[in-house]
Amino acid sequence: MKIAFAASEVFPYAKTGGLADVAGALPNEISKLGHEIKVFMPKYNSFDEIEFGLKYQWEIGAIPIRVAGQIHEIYVYTAIMPGSDIQIYFVDCKYFYNRTKIYTNDKDEDERFILFSKAVIEILQRIKWVPDLIHCNDWQTGLIPLLLKENYGWDKLFENTSSLFTIHNIAYQGRFLKEAFSKAEIKAEHYLHGGIGEYAGGVNFLKTAIFSSDIINTVSETYAIELLTPEYGEGMESYLASRKEDFYGILNGVDYEVWNPETDKVIPYKFSSYDLSGKLKNKKALLNLLNIPFDENVPLIGIVSRLVAQKGFDIIELGINELMEMNAYWIILGGGEPEYEKILKYMAYYYPDKVYIQIGYNNELAHLIEAGADIFLMPSRYEPCGLNQIYSLKYGTVPVVRKTGGLADTVKDWNELLSKGIESGTGYSFNDYSPQALIETIKRALHDFDLKDVWNKIRLNGMSQDYSWKISAEKYIKLYEKAILKVKKKNTLV
Repeated sequence: MKIAFAASEVFPYAKTGGLADVAGALPNEISKLGHEIKVFMPKYNSFDEIEFGLKYQWEIGAIPIRVAGQIHEIYVYTAIMPGSDIQIYFVDCKYFYNRTKIYTNDKDEDERFILFSKAVIEILQRIKWVPDLIHCNDWQTGLIPLLLKENYGWDKLFENTSSLFTIHNIAYQGRFLKEAFSKAEIKAEHYLHGGIGEYAGGVNFLKTAIFSSDIINTVSETYAIELLTPEYGEGMESYLASRKEDFYGILNGVDYEVWNPETDKVIPYKFSSYDLSGKLKNKKALLNLLNIPFDENVPLIGIVSRLVAQKGFDIIELGINELMEMNAYWIILGGGEPEYEKILKYMAYYYPDKVYIQIGYNNELAHLIEAGADIFLMPSRYEPCGLNQIYSLKYGTVPVVRKTGGLADTVKDWNELLSKGIESGTGYSFNDYSPQALIETIKRALHDFDLKDVWNKIRLNGMSQDYSWKISAEKYIKLYEKAILKVKKKNTLV
C-alpha cells in the first residue's frame, strides 16, 4: 500500500501533545510492515531546518494555492525522518506558519489549515505519487477527505484514493464561522443548515471529517465507546453514532526504544524485571535531587502532566488535605492553568519534606520520575489514550488511574481481579470522578505497597505488558484495507 500521512505536528519537529508522538512513530511502524508512506506537515519556525537536514524541492517549485480569494505561494521542503527511511514533506508558507505558536487564536486560524489541507493534495499532484489512502489526523486535516472528493474530484489521479480520519481528542474540533468554507471554496450546501459541515450556525472541521472520511477511528477502544455518549462526545456523539459501522478504536503504542528501563539513556541506573535493584537506586537518586529524605518504605507518588482540570487536578485540589495526611512523598512535573500551578506551589511550600513541584517540562526529570517513583497518578476526567501510564507499567511504577478511555484499556485493577481469584492486575483504578474515589484508591495502593510480595507481583505484571507500536500499526493496516476496499466497491458500482 501507499499511504500519505497528514498531521499538523510531528515529533521531533513540532509537538504540543500526543498527536506529534503518534505522527512521529506510527509511520515508521507502517513502513516496517512493508508499506510505502510519506508524511506531510506545515513548516513552522519551531525547529532548526539545518539540524534536521531539510532540502528545498526545486523540481516542485512554488505552488499557488487560493485561500479566502487570495493566492499564497507555498514552497516544499523534504527530509528523512530520524531512525527511518521515510520522506517527510514540509509545507512552507511564512505568512501562515512563521508564528510564535503552532496553534494560535488568530482570526485566520481556519485559513492556516485550509491551506495545509489543499497543499497536501497539490503536492501529491506535483510529485505524481498516488496514495491508496490518506491518513488524516484531527480537525486541522479534517477537510482533506471532502476536498479530495469534490474540489479535486476532477483529477482521476485520486479516483481510487480512500481516507481514514483519526480523532486524537474530540474536544478540539475546528469550529469557525461559516465563511471558513467559502474561504476553502467548499460548496454552500455543506455549510447551510443540515450540511455535513454546519454546526451551531457556523462550521465544524471535525464534523466534516466524520461525514466525508471513508473510515474513522480514535486512539483507544474505550474512548471510541465513550465518544458515542453525551458525557464524552462533545456534541459529536450522534454524528459518530450514524457512522458507527465505520468507527473504530485503536490504542496508541509507545516507543520502547525511548521508554525502556533496560536501555534508557537518561536515567542513572538501568533495570529490568529480572533485576529491580536499579529501580530503588533511581528512587534514591530522585529524592536526593529533590532534597527529600530517602526512605525506601515510604512510597513516592509521581505525576507528569499538563496542569489542567481535564487531568484531574480539580479533584486533587478538593482532596488535598487528606492526600497530604498520607504517608507518601510526592513529585509533580508539568505546567498549565495558573490556578493549579498556584495550588501545587502551595503544597510544596507547606510540605517541603514530602512534596516537590517543578513547573514546566523537563525530559530528564520525566524519565527519572518514571524510573524512581513507586506510584504514578493519572486521575483524568477523560483520557483519549494516555502514554504515561503505559510508560509507568514498563518501569514498574504502579499506575493509579481513573477508569476512562485509554487508561481503562491499559491499567487492570489489582483488587477487582483479585476478587475473582485472578492475580494479573497491573495497577489501581476508580470510576467516580470525585476526590473521595481518588483518595480511597490511593489508600488501596498504599496498603498494598507495604505488602512487598503483592507489590512486586503487581510491578512485574505491568512490566510484562506489550503496548508497542507494532501491534497498533498492524491494526491500522487492517483499517487502511477496509477503507481501500470500501472505495473500490463504491467505484465498481458507479
